[in-house]
Amino acid sequence: MIIQHLEAENYRNIRRCVIIPQNGINIIYGKNAQGKTNLLEAVWLFTGGRSFRGAKDADLVLQGEAGAKLKLKFFSGEREQTAEITIENGRRNAVLNGIPQKNASGLVGKFFSVIFSPEHIALVREGPSQRRDFMDAALCQIKPGYAALLSRYHHTLIQRNTLLKDIPRHAELMDTLEIWDEKLASYGEAIVLGRMDYIRKIKEPVKEIYAGISQHTEIIDLTYQKSAEDLKKALKAARREDVALGHTSVGPHRDDIDIAIDLRPARTFGSQGQKRSAVLALKLAEAEMLYRQTGERPVVLLDDVMSELDSGRQDYLLNHLDRCQVFITCCEPGAIQQLREGALFEMDGGTLIKK
Repeated sequence: MIIQHLEAENYRNIRRCVIIPQNGINIIYGKNAQGKTNLLEAVWLFTGGRSFRGAKDADLVLQGEAGAKLKLKFFSGEREQTAEITIENGRRNAVLNGIPQKNASGLVGKFFSVIFSPEHIALVREGPSQRRDFMDAALCQIKPGYAALLSRYHHTLIQRNTLLKDIPRHAELMDTLEIWDEKLASYGEAIVLGRMDYIRKIKEPVKEIYAGISQHTEIIDLTYQKSAEDLKKALKAARREDVALGHTSVGPHRDDIDIAIDLRPARTFGSQGQKRSAVLALKLAEAEMLYRQTGERPVVLLDDVMSELDSGRQDYLLNHLDRCQVFITCCEPGAIQQLREGALFEMDGGTLIKK
């Protein structure tokens, strides 16, 4: 997967921008609030997903303009392809190889990318929901039907939780929990199996990448933590407690990944540089898994990745990610002095300048 040409018009603070990147490492530097992250976000939208910053589509249009337009030419599936995204009236529309799509999600599975942004440090630093989201988002890209399975599980979970809140006022409803428990257990076990398989497959790439980032001075390990061994039995055993709580206490919505560095929990004992390195290893391993599943190496987007990393870790990112096309943003040109080969672009006030 190689981006050959990207145009952005009236997007965020970018009036007009054209970038013809190199196949390898592409560095976009500049002061804060100049549009570096906006450019990576524009690339990410071609995956068919929403903004990785949580922005609404209406917020992506340059202030005072009626709409925005993005154009992409990329090489995938052994041929050149084109995609366009227009944002008007608060919604995105997409065209792929000249064929209008029903909606922007029509691009899913056509263009692959992996994004790291500073907010992703929460994957290690914050609670289990961040780590569950990481697994689920990755599986949605590589496993057909996983998104639908996840949706069915959450819908059933909402129904069960509603019932749990009603039972104290209507005791006769207790017997109906059996129906919801069977459905929830069926969907839940399938989710857990998918997640555990993903962690099993991603563990070695994560270890190898983290070893490279840390210059082989540290070891990372991942362990999937289930809230229940037998979900159907656990749901039945927890019924009365769940009624008292008013929500479901076991299931994949309560599971977690234990991330350890040198046998100690990274969330508690890891330095900022170690936490950032752990997330980078997870994201780069996600890219490797996408390649194994699809045969296409995704475009890697690394936003503000250099801060809090020592020179050795920076060297790995600048000079050892030669399997994918990579876009890296940073604020200071000094952070990229170690770059041996790659393209440099400066972003200034929404204008991109090739250096």
